[in-house]
Amino acid sequence: MTLILGRKRGMTQLFAEDGTATGVTVVEAGPCVATQIRTQENDGYDAVQWGFEDVRESRTSKPRRGHFKKVDIAPKRFLREERLPTPTEVAVGDQRVVDAFEVGQLVDVIGTTKGRGFAGTIKRHGFARGPKTHGSMNYRSPGSIGCSAYPSRVFKGKRMSGHYGDKRQTTKNLRVMHVDKERNLIFIKGAVPGANNGFVQVQTAKTGTKTPKKR
Repeated sequence: MTLILGRKRGMTQLFAEDGTATGVTVVEAGPCVATQIRTQENDGYDAVQWGFEDVRESRTSKPRRGHFKKVDIAPKRFLREERLPTPTEVAVGDQRVVDAFEVGQLVDVIGTTKGRGFAGTIKRHGFARGPKTHGSMNYRSPGSIGCSAYPSRVFKGKRMSGHYGDKRQTTKNLRVMHVDKERNLIFIKGAVPGANNGFVQVQTAKTGTKTPKKR
């Protein structure tokens, strides 16, 4: 797996030679710095810890400050681990940039969805509304949720009103359409989770191995 950290900058279109337009999401990714190397001998697994986006030392916790000072690297806002099946040749201080990905490659993008606050059942779960006329008292209300005499309770997991969005989500098997190394940009086909300028992780697709069929 190849992992890079970045921020979603927005969406645009790319035009092919035949004039076909493809909607893409622009992700400004890297450069990421290797801040720690984990090994089987010391940690029980092999991994590389990547840091992204410089941040003021005053905005960093004291444990993290010591962590960065130990390896003589400027404090980073985000830290994520890339698990590896075998020991790596990457050393602390090495950088990863967008050219680690190729055009046509499938990737998984992890982000945090937009927060919608407290939402009703229609917005949160797509429930149908009631009639607006004839004195209807059930316009957007969820309706009855209880059971009859047996089991006389509401089952756990019942779809109801509540907090909507603001959760981790992975969009799988998106295709890399263009890589701009000079500006550290990756153009990914389709939409990725989160709002503009939100933090995202782009990694090699775990399940996508074949070219998807055209619909």
